[in-house]
Amino acid sequence: MRTARKRTVVLISGRGSNMTALIEAASDPAYPAEIVGVISDKADAHGLRVAAARGIPTHTIARSDHASKADHDKAIDAALAGFKADIVALAGYMRLLTTSFVEKWSGRMINIHPALLPAFKGLDTHKRALEAGIKVHGCTVHFVTPEMDDGPIIAQAAVPVLVGDDEATLAARVLKAEHPLYVLALKLLAENKVTMAGGKVRFATGNGLVENPDTTLFSPADLRDEVDLEALARFTP
Repeated sequence: MRTARKRTVVLISGRGSNMTALIEAASDPAYPAEIVGVISDKADAHGLRVAAARGIPTHTIARSDHASKADHDKAIDAALAGFKADIVALAGYMRLLTTSFVEKWSGRMINIHPALLPAFKGLDTHKRALEAGIKVHGCTVHFVTPEMDDGPIIAQAAVPVLVGDDEATLAARVLKAEHPLYVLALKLLAENKVTMAGGKVRFATGNGLVENPDTTLFSPADLRDEVDLEALARFTP
């Protein structure tokens, strides 16, 4: 008998690019999560229109409509209850959540961040990566904890920083890696193959639980195929 798919709600603030990737993955009945709703703190978020066009129920919960941050999070929590959510996926949700809300959803809420955590937490990650002169950049999916971008890491994807990159080209390369990475991480969580315990990520295997398997760090093949080999040769002095 097929196990029930995990009911997943996506929180967004903008275009919803990663949200769209999750919706597309979940359109396959064999995918272990289904996207049952999308919530945004901004009524004009482009992702709301994308989700609605795909038949996904949407809900706007604006911060300005609530007296406090705590009240705002309580409204989000109520909406999640209405969706009967099992998992919450943050996909470009640009507000920090209260500790009480995060703790209630501990182990069931994940986020994608456009950098290889713990490096470059917060905003402007691509600009900061270029300024730092690093040669490898990427993205991370992690469990959400009260501290910003500080939760245990589920999976990461690495991409090269090439000669001549600017913020736009680097961001585009990282974004292309974000989509399959988030699909993978949500799949692992929905299949109960990854959990959070004692502030660490644990992965299920045939022999029990292990920490940090190699398969959760990758550079997608389609990205490698598109790399300019001459530029890559100059990648390291």
